[in-house]
Parts: sequence; C-alpha cells; structure tokens
Amino acid sequence: MKRTLLPIALTIAGSDSGGGAGVQADLKAFTALGCHGTTAITCITAQNPKGVSGIQPIRADMVRKQIEAVFAELQPRAVKTGMLFSAEIIRAVADFFAHAKRPPLVVDPVMVATSGAVLLKPSAIRALKLELLPLATLVTPNLDEAELLIGRKLSSVEHLKQAAIELYERHGCAALVKGGHLKLRDEAIDVFYDGRVMRELKAKRIRGISTHGTGCTYSAAITAHLAHGKTLFAAVEHAKRFITTAISESYKAGKHPVLNHQTNKRMT
Repeated sequence: MKRTLLPIALTIAGSDSGGGAGVQADLKAFTALGCHGTTAITCITAQNPKGVSGIQPIRADMVRKQIEAVFAELQPRAVKTGMLFSAEIIRAVADFFAHAKRPPLVVDPVMVATSGAVLLKPSAIRALKLELLPLATLVTPNLDEAELLIGRKLSSVEHLKQAAIELYERHGCAALVKGGHLKLRDEAIDVFYDGRVMRELKAKRIRGISTHGTGCTYSAAITAHLAHGKTLFAAVEHAKRFITTAISESYKAGKHPVLNHQTNKRMT
C-alpha cells in the first residue's frame, strides 16, 4: 500500500497545559495543514485561558538533544520557535542552527502572554536579538513584542512599517509585524517586509473572541506552508487566512472560546 508522504515541521516551544497555545496549538496547525508535527519542548507551563500560574524550563542541553533527535530521523522542511524563556535555551537553539545548513526558521519572539504574564526573561532578549534573529528567515512579533524589540511605542500602521524595516536592517531577516492590538476600527492589519517588498495584510477584525494562542497558530501556519514549499510571502498570505478563519469559526471548550483549526483543512 502506498502511503502519503507528509512534509515534517518542527516547533521549538513551551507546553500549554490548557491546550490553547504553545506546542499544542502548533501541532494542531501542522496537522490541519497537512504536516507531520515534531517538537522540542523548552518549558512546561501551568496555564489555562485565564493565565499562567507556573513555568518550569527544560535544561538547555535537553532542548538541544530533542532538536538533534528530530533532525536525525525526521528531517524538518521548516522550523518555528515560540517560547524560549532563557538566554541559555536561546543560545542552545542558535548554536544548532548556526553550524549547518538548515531549513527555513520562523521566530515567534514570545515575550508576553495574552494574559500579561512575562514569558521571556529580560536577560534573554539580548540573546534573541544578537544570536537567534540573524539566523531567522522571518520574525513575527505582535505589537507589544515589536515595541520591546524596537525600543519605542508603536501606534499606527506607518509605525508598523517602520518597525518592520528596522527589524530587517538590524537582524537581516524578513519581518511580519502584527497589528492586531492596534486600536483600528474594522481591520486587523499586519505588515510584511523582506528587504525588497513591503506588503499590508488585512482582515476584518473579529470582535469578542479571545486571542489566546493566535500568535502561536499564525507562526505555525506560516511554518507549515513553508514546509509544503511555498515562498515566504505566499506562506504568510495563506497563514493570515488560516488564522482569520480559526478565530471567526472558534468554538467553546468549557466556558472559553478556543481557536478552531479543523475548519482550515480545506486550506492546505
């Protein structure tokens, strides 16, 4: 019997015990978009849709061993990072990707949870900027994360464009600066810049739905489309549609709205 050969995607991120973000969200997105998902767990968190009550980081050498084990037998065609937490973990990841030819790397610079919990130690921000972003294909900060990376407040689409240009010029990677937290009336606008092309990606703003896990899911969808061989901007365009649909067709788990990845199977 001939079996379907699925492209492999790897997420290097934290575990969310509530199942809405982190590696759990990434694996749902990978599966919905026709990839075999693999993982390197960086942290275990005790969390639910209301917040994060505990974080236990994995030793940096164990994070590295997980990545090596995946690459040894399940060569990923694209990789994403999420919550990395510490400078030691960031350096372990960066060292692995710095020493050989690797697949496209999407860095979701997870710094602050939707609930407000800090998910990246201050000492790690410098390591992220100096060691990991120069290795990235794409960095995908939300508004708060872009402000931390750039060092100033951003309050307009024009500011997002300037931030995307600065991120590219400082680190050499394409940038997708997400404007979902901008106080715009009817649209959620993200800005993509790769050193040559500046694009706005627009979607109708969907009100009244929790955004828990949207950043993880968005970057995982980009990674999945890259694993399928799409160009970078095409992967971003497809992922924008994916996350918009996941939000608009969300369902409830208990009392909480949850992103619906399964309606996106038709979008592979």
